[in-house]
Amino acid sequence: MKRNILILLFLISSGLSYAQESKNAIKMTSSYSSIDSELSDILRFEGIEYLKISFTGKELKDKSYHLSVKEIWDGVIKSDTTIINSAKISFQQLSKVNDTIFNLKVISKLTQENKLKMTFKFPRFSTTKEFDAIDSDDYSLRNVAEVSGEKIEYGKKFYLLAYILPYEKDGMKYWCAVESSGKEIESWGKEFGIKHYLVFEMIFE
Repeated sequence: MKRNILILLFLISSGLSYAQESKNAIKMTSSYSSIDSELSDILRFEGIEYLKISFTGKELKDKSYHLSVKEIWDGVIKSDTTIINSAKISFQQLSKVNDTIFNLKVISKLTQENKLKMTFKFPRFSTTKEFDAIDSDDYSLRNVAEVSGEKIEYGKKFYLLAYILPYEKDGMKYWCAVESSGKEIESWGKEFGIKHYLVFEMIFE
């Protein structure tokens, strides 16, 4: 009898823990390019990357969000700047997530002036930034949060994206080998000899 009670208590405890974890977790889904195949072909031809990201969470509503970027050259972080901190937006309706779903679109390309031009489209507004780059068509925007499988939690900063150059070996170029290597993302430059890349971090709080 005692054993049955203990098992029942364990199951109840596990169920409560799972429910609490589900309540506090943020689910992320993403897709590259467009569902229109012809438009996808045009984007690819023009060297434009188009990434759609959707965050879903029961407690996401009324949270602020902060997106920042680190520019890493030769394995050294040269800058750490804010893309957007919604908490500092004076308009109340823009300063917080107003639903349990938060959508973000990222459009990017390398310009003729060797700049990585990126537009971040948030609900009801967008912002465009440019970053110095090297003369290379090998830059690739990667969703590192998806690849790492790291749990996204409220109040905890997480790596969202990386705009990287490939790891080169024996005349071959590798992007996936870098992002799935398990190495600390900010050490990729030293580990793989990558000249330059951007790392984007985000937090909901």
